[in-house]
Amino acid sequence: MITLYADGSCAPNPGIGGWGCVLMMGEHYKEICGCGTGTDTNNQMELMAVIKGLEEIKTKQIPIHVYTDSGYVVNIFTQWIKGWRKKKFKDVKNAELIQYLDTLVQSFVEVRFFWVKGHSTNQYNIRADELANLGREQYVE
Repeated sequence: MITLYADGSCAPNPGIGGWGCVLMMGEHYKEICGCGTGTDTNNQMELMAVIKGLEEIKTKQIPIHVYTDSGYVVNIFTQWIKGWRKKKFKDVKNAELIQYLDTLVQSFVEVRFFWVKGHSTNQYNIRADELANLGREQYVE
């Protein structure tokens, strides 16, 4: 199994955004981060964190567990996505990002989403948050 911790950050919201990910499989460990466009929202950066994390994973046949402190992202894939697909993502905020992420998710054998309390005691969520803030610092006008 591959474990992905993802977090997004934006200051102000909307404003300069960043995303960060921690990827783990067995003894393998990787951290990535990046910045947004400068006119980002927190939800967009939460989505980008998962997108960028999944894009790093080359094998499609291993189950993936995604941990995020974003109830928005978790709810998309545990509650809302089937209805949004039926209505072809009409009137859905961030539809382009969500559709792309949905396509990525469907390309893997299994992706499950889990909510984790942010800014708490989970070291990998804390690290993903730190990486998202580092990503924000990469922004150049």
